[in-house]
Amino acid sequence: MLRWVAHRLVTLYPAAGRSGVSAGPGASLIRRRGDMATTALQAGAGTALQAGEEEAEPRPSQQQQGEERKRKPGPGHNQQAAKKLRAEAEAEDQGRKCPKRKVGVSAAGQIVSLKLWLIDNLVHRINEHLPKGIKILGLKRVTGRFNSKNTCDARTYFYMLPTFAFAHKDHDSQAKEYRLSSDALRHVNSLLASYKGTHNFHNFTSGKAPRDPSAKRYIMEMYCEEPFVRQGMEFAVLKVKGQSFMMHQIRKMIGLVVAVVRGYAAESIMARSWGEEKVDVPKAPGLGLVLDTVHFEKYNSRFGNDGVHEALEWRDIEEQILGFKEDHIYPTIVKTEIEEQSMANWLSTLPIHDFSATASGVQLDENHSKESADLDEGSDRGDSD
Repeated sequence: MLRWVAHRLVTLYPAAGRSGVSAGPGASLIRRRGDMATTALQAGAGTALQAGEEEAEPRPSQQQQGEERKRKPGPGHNQQAAKKLRAEAEAEDQGRKCPKRKVGVSAAGQIVSLKLWLIDNLVHRINEHLPKGIKILGLKRVTGRFNSKNTCDARTYFYMLPTFAFAHKDHDSQAKEYRLSSDALRHVNSLLASYKGTHNFHNFTSGKAPRDPSAKRYIMEMYCEEPFVRQGMEFAVLKVKGQSFMMHQIRKMIGLVVAVVRGYAAESIMARSWGEEKVDVPKAPGLGLVLDTVHFEKYNSRFGNDGVHEALEWRDIEEQILGFKEDHIYPTIVKTEIEEQSMANWLSTLPIHDFSATASGVQLDENHSKESADLDEGSDRGDSD
């Protein structure tokens, strides 16, 4: 979806000297007006193509192959693993059957870089041609060779979920009336804080052997904000900032914390999951995962005060960004959760998981990594989950 945004912008406002680029509606508005420059656009996308998939996934055919491998137990899998996979598949299928599904990974702070003519009211003119769920929130001039993907040095995602996900299994409540206590919130934050620093996250993705150096990732912060109520149901937003993330990493990080808080796993599993043992880490639903902020701290330090370019910070449009979340992202998450109950369906699969590590699991993971090393291409570049 975000690639489509960039393509759409190039079509509407083509750069000078690029023959062969077809000019769409609005091209006549900018011909030979203003200066051309490389620009960074702050974009919001309220709807994604697929439910719960991270920002830079493998090609569909490869992803499907990987899912098939996971869902077809081989000789090395026991009946418990097969039962768990079937239950997870059934829970996911319940969501797919719902009509008019609008679940997806949204973006409240995506950055798109391209060459544009610097004309009056450029942001407004671009937005006139974009769908309602996609909006350009700001524009800044950057260096000529700026690349929004490669220049990024950190990303912040948030994950919005109903707070009943943190209810203990012995006092399970999935009612709208459930409210997270202050003690429970402190417990959640203490677990999330343990992710800070550099850890081996091979158990939080697919196709990574325990000793694969690329499985080590640096997490700068992770915490849960104060809960709030929407349509009678209480929700909370979890935020995580890291240098880069692998496929499914954030959803598994959250899934493991939920399993601990609900009493299915001991707190010791957190540290054990960073070791070489194979640990069964559940993956939280894709609904609620949002790209919140893309950070360019090194770029800002070098070029932000050179007198020509601006620092890629968006404090001046924070209210617009918040408004976009309130208008296009939060309502979709709330509505979909109430109608499809994706979190409730997923919580029902937690008892089937085996949170005890086994030595055989380590060898199994190594063998799987050799067989499917190509299944999460792009994850090393830090633009997944």
